[in-house]
Amino acid sequence: MRDSRATAAALRVRNRTARWLTEVFQPPVVVTLQLLISPVIEPGFPGTLGYGALAALFVCVLPLLVLLGLVRLGKVTDHHVSNRRQRAPVLLMALASVIAGLVVLGAVGAPRSVVVMVLAIVAGIVVLAAVSPFWKISGHAAAMSSAAAIYVLMLGPAWLPLLLLIPAVGWSRVVLRAHTRAQVVAGSLFGMLVMAGLWWLLRGWLL
Repeated sequence: MRDSRATAAALRVRNRTARWLTEVFQPPVVVTLQLLISPVIEPGFPGTLGYGALAALFVCVLPLLVLLGLVRLGKVTDHHVSNRRQRAPVLLMALASVIAGLVVLGAVGAPRSVVVMVLAIVAGIVVLAAVSPFWKISGHAAAMSSAAAIYVLMLGPAWLPLLLLIPAVGWSRVVLRAHTRAQVVAGSLFGMLVMAGLWWLLRGWLL
């Protein structure tokens, strides 16, 4: 009996930890921080922080508000969009907001580093939207791995410990049965190799 109680308590701690990781490092939060820090590599920071905040408004805040409204109306299951068939429309809505954000950023003369970050995120949204009707690749893993890799590339090896968050977030999604291991690994590789790789290429061309 004591062993079963200990096992049940351990499971509760594991699930609580997984839910905490999933919520704290969900894509809107991770990408918002990524965008806020994006102008750090150009002159004028932190005065240019407002451009990162403007980008976050269109890339994260507005899509999240619309998503929460859809959840409240019962059109989407939850704010993590657990139903695979609902993902493509939600991602297309986010893409429309991001494109509008790019237009606004161009109009106000935002730093190129901010625009480059948004373009890399656009590529991620497009691919995830295309894959979602067929396979539920992990958006959490993609966002976390992309952000961690970009921080290291942008700010140096002192940020390498952030890479430890990639398996931690992936573990949380598997524990909560939101994704399989394969979907988490695919999301992690996609974020690190494709999204961060595209950011690196665009940075070389445009900065």
